[in-house]
Amino acid sequence: MCPLTVRNVKIYFMYAIVDIAGQQFKVEKDNKIFVNRLDAKEGASITFDKVLLIDNEGNVQIGSPYLTGTSVKAKVLEHLKGKKVIVFKKIKRKGFDKKNGHRQYLTRIQIEEIA
Repeated sequence: MCPLTVRNVKIYFMYAIVDIAGQQFKVEKDNKIFVNRLDAKEGASITFDKVLLIDNEGNVQIGSPYLTGTSVKAKVLEHLKGKKVIVFKKIKRKGFDKKNGHRQYLTRIQIEEIA
């Protein structure tokens, strides 16, 4: 449950836990998240069927491992690269050092609907 109390009125948000490209994300409607690069063009709509859990106003449904008949629809906003990560290896007193950099390819998506 994810209640928000405003003047003694509880407001619940609908959310889902989805498996996207081997990683699990907690998503809500209109969320914008970064995932590993997806094979879809910018502006395209995609559907994720691997839904692990849905919480709708306190009613929790858990799949084993996935829920049947549920999906999450999202829109691809852009493809980009993440921040540079520096990998530095060194062995003391041996004269060995090695420096590498890496930038992960990412896709930014916006969750449109949880159904």
